This record gives sequence, structure tokens and C-alpha cells, in this order.
Amino acid sequence: MTITPDQCRAARALLDISQDELATMAKVGKSTVRSFESGERTPIANNLAAIAASLHAAGVEFIPENGGGAGVRLAKRQKTKSRK
Repeated sequence: MTITPDQCRAARALLDISQDELATMAKVGKSTVRSFESGERTPIANNLAAIAASLHAAGVEFIPENGGGAGVRLAKRQKTKSRK
């Protein structure tokens, strides 16, 4: 899945992580995240996939363009049974 710079910024905001933290999570350069989010350039395919996969693994779902614009949301977490 291809993500947009706006989706990347929004996903980071939902997770409350910095560009540096995302770069570390995705194992890409800090400048890769910075230049992608600013719209300067699109990362090579494997770096973009690593960014998207890292955000997804952290709990973000990417919403594709459906006429209302692409977006992001936090995934529903599975409810666990509490132990008493």
C-alpha cells in the first residue's frame, strides 16, 4: 500500500511519535522521513513500505482514497478478558 505524506504525519500524530522515532522504528534514515513528509521526495519502494509497515505495526490503519480523501485511524484493539 502506498501512503501519502499527509497520512504519515497524521499517523505519527496519532501515535505521538517524532520523525526520529519513526525513522528508528522503520530502520530508515531520519532525512528519509523528513523529506517524505515535507513532500520533497518519495522514498524508494522498500523504505516507503518499511515506514508504512512500522506505523501499521504500531496500531495505525490506513484508509484509502474513497472520494472523501485518504486518511488514518487507530486500529480497534482486541478487548482482553480481565482476570479477577
